[in-house]
Amino acid sequence: MRTYCVTDLWRLVRAHNLLLAAAGVLAGGWIALGTMAVPKLLGFAALSAIGLGAAGNAANDVQDVAADRVNAPGRHPLAAERLRRETAHLVIWLGIMVGIGAAALVSGRQVLMALLALAVMLGYSPLLKRRGAPGNVAVAVVGGLPLFYGALAVGRPAAGVVPWVLAGWLHLARELVKDLEDEAGDRAAGRQTLPVRFGLIGATRVAVWVSAAFLPLAVILPLVAGYGAMYFGVAGAALVILLVAVRALQQRRFVTASGLLKVAMVFGLGALVLGRVV
Repeated sequence: MRTYCVTDLWRLVRAHNLLLAAAGVLAGGWIALGTMAVPKLLGFAALSAIGLGAAGNAANDVQDVAADRVNAPGRHPLAAERLRRETAHLVIWLGIMVGIGAAALVSGRQVLMALLALAVMLGYSPLLKRRGAPGNVAVAVVGGLPLFYGALAVGRPAAGVVPWVLAGWLHLARELVKDLEDEAGDRAAGRQTLPVRFGLIGATRVAVWVSAAFLPLAVILPLVAGYGAMYFGVAGAALVILLVAVRALQQRRFVTASGLLKVAMVFGLGALVLGRVV
């Protein structure tokens, strides 16, 4: 009889990413409202994001077992056979129920957005990831979505567009870097990611240029949208971290670059909120 470790379930759903997604939804609501309040509709939206994210992450691991056995078998409980597929399927269905159910408590528009996001997440590994760039873009769109999702929940979706674009662009850069990390496993799985198609040198150049292109976007878009001085002060730290990540990328230290980009996301999220509520 198997015993399941809570740590393995945590890794299956990528719980730390779920917390970031919930934080992104709350941040999107705060940006839209201009104050750090948590009305019940925003709380339901954050819960919905957690459910949808858990379902999507578990589904991704189910589809990626073969590649994960090559890239990082110890990091993925399904690839390491510490969890059964049936457990992952249960997590997927529970996540869907929570995600769609909580969205239904917000509005019909929230349910529609939740269903679209879920469709992209469930189709990512079996369909989109195999095609390289379309998969990267899909992850970026969904990765930046929590900010728009929060703004939508409080009835001010337009306020979430700029944060969605900025967050999505950073997610795109990080996905390109993660593809560089996973080149061996993706090649074994027959996926046409950029490193598989164009080699590590060509794909690294693309990742560097996409990362560098974020610098002017992070200044121009918030300036046009009327963000306050606090945004630019905190965003400066995020951009410095981004530059360090680009340097690590050029040196082919892909794991370091990926970690730095995640840190830059956290600083960027804080900058967006402070630029609106302070």
